Amino acid sequence: MAATTADAPAPGSAPTVDLAELLRQVDPRRKRKDRLMRWVITGAFALAMVPLVSVAWTVVSHGIERFNAYFLTHSMRGVYGGMDAGGIYHAIVGTVEITLFAALISVPIGLLTAIYLVEYGRGSLARAVTFFVDVMTGIPSIVAGLFAYALFAVILGPGIRMGAVGSIALSVLMIPVVVRSCEEMLRLVPNELREAALALGVPRWLVVVKVVLRTAVAGIVTGVMIAIARVIGETAPLLITVGVADSINFNLFDGRMMTLPVYVYRQFQQGLIPCSPDDTACIATVAYDRSWAAALTLILIVMVLNLIARLVTRLFAPKTIS
Repeated sequence: MAATTADAPAPGSAPTVDLAELLRQVDPRRKRKDRLMRWVITGAFALAMVPLVSVAWTVVSHGIERFNAYFLTHSMRGVYGGMDAGGIYHAIVGTVEITLFAALISVPIGLLTAIYLVEYGRGSLARAVTFFVDVMTGIPSIVAGLFAYALFAVILGPGIRMGAVGSIALSVLMIPVVVRSCEEMLRLVPNELREAALALGVPRWLVVVKVVLRTAVAGIVTGVMIAIARVIGETAPLLITVGVADSINFNLFDGRMMTLPVYVYRQFQQGLIPCSPDDTACIATVAYDRSWAAALTLILIVMVLNLIARLVTRLFAPKTIS
């Protein structure tokens, strides 16, 4: 009798529910559907990971052999035929400079456009801007390269090749991605934050700078990194606007430059080549090895940029009170 009294719920309290008993009472058909959907979702995830793991393993296995300090610190100047020499230093310099200059052009334009669409845009002008951003999102990369080349050919004459033209071509591809990603992040900021700041008499522009952008900085940085990853591997527009070079060129506004995507394309295009002009019986695969190692370098650069983005997000994201 004492045990029964002790196990009884206290007066006024909710009756205890045995979770195991409740689960046993669930409709068996619902349990089968739940189990089936779990397997379907798990299988879909595994299937999506197969090409990612396959590509990563293929690049690493083929490129790791030539990936060394010499390869990263030398250019292709003076290298010809099947010589087992040369590196990608000039291509790394070109890729980093051209991509950063493209981001310097695209991020302010894209971010300001997104702020206008979210905070100020109303009426036909906002609809027109949204329409043209959607159109630019689907522009083929080769068209962006032709546009940049034609623009500078009119100004500076035909045959112009330099890194700045390539940056303009890449910025045409980056701007719509930055606009779309930043726009979505700004829309996720609660309106209550804006209204609270405005109620205190803070000017609208200061609310955008101090409240809206501060709150959405993590998503904005992520969107910018997605845009950079979108264009850093483009080949067609850079072939048209920047050209090919075997020497190191640090000047974006003078002469041709080499980039990693173009380097991969050129080396793979050479294919199997004789070891030397005098020994045609010896066939070298050094060009293939260089292309795989350059592809591995490009993947690592994208990974480093993503790590930097995460650090920036952690440093500048608004702190929460735990």
